[in-house]
Amino acid sequence: MKRKTLLILMLFTGYTCFLNAQEVINIFQGVIPNSKENSIAESFERGMFRNVTSPTLEIYLPEKEVATGAAVVVCPGGGYSVVVYQGEGISTAKRFVKNGIAAFVLKYRLPGDETMTDKTIGPLQDAQQAIKVVRENAEKWGVKPDKIGIIGFSAGGHLASTAATHFSEALIENTNNTSLRPDFQILVYPVISMKEKLTHPDSRRKLLGENPTQDLVDLYSGELQVNENTPPAYLTHATDDKLVDVDNSINYYEALRHHNVPVEMHIYRKGGHGFIFGRNDWIEPVIKWMADSGIIEKQQ
Repeated sequence: MKRKTLLILMLFTGYTCFLNAQEVINIFQGVIPNSKENSIAESFERGMFRNVTSPTLEIYLPEKEVATGAAVVVCPGGGYSVVVYQGEGISTAKRFVKNGIAAFVLKYRLPGDETMTDKTIGPLQDAQQAIKVVRENAEKWGVKPDKIGIIGFSAGGHLASTAATHFSEALIENTNNTSLRPDFQILVYPVISMKEKLTHPDSRRKLLGENPTQDLVDLYSGELQVNENTPPAYLTHATDDKLVDVDNSINYYEALRHHNVPVEMHIYRKGGHGFIFGRNDWIEPVIKWMADSGIIEKQQ
């Protein structure tokens, strides 16, 4: 009897793991847009990707019994120099999946003159393509096409906010006219502005170069690109963040508020940059906001 029980348990465990197994897909089929031939080798070490030239999505789907139909594209940070894939990508995806929310971890191209014709648009092309791929495969993955959002951390927060404010112009092939607008945005200690006295200098330099024009700085300063159609937002930051000033979130919040975009912001007194590595409760108000906003159903 014990052997039978053990066999059933092993089969059930294997079945559960199968349901939660991840799949990695290339987001572009064929030629990657805006790319140059190069000899740079992509690498993965200590949970981070470097020299990314082949963008992918790693797919995490909740079990059908708990699936809410909502989904997030996850943009890890890394100053546009690396992609903090394990710590901010995979770990975040697993937290969302536990709450019935599908998660798609984006390994986006890192801007570089050696690999791209125009490095300023490369990461945004990947974010747009990720939204497009998830939306066009919504039925296959059990996702509601009007419940697809984006979450970003640090420089990944800059990418997420850029995707949320630059969706009207497709920088990718989009003959189906699929909406590239995220339905909501979640930004965690994000870089928002490219203004010299507010931005994270390394992120700005990597994306825009050493001496960007004022027009380029303004174009990639999210607080200047908000309009009434910008998707609802949840922002969180720490007051004592010494790497990315909390005013990035505060200024973005003010821009959203003044354009009547639904927005909620949680500012922690302490935590510094990367506070998700030191506190596990950061996700709880995010899930509550999603429920309060009607993105997922409130739990009884």
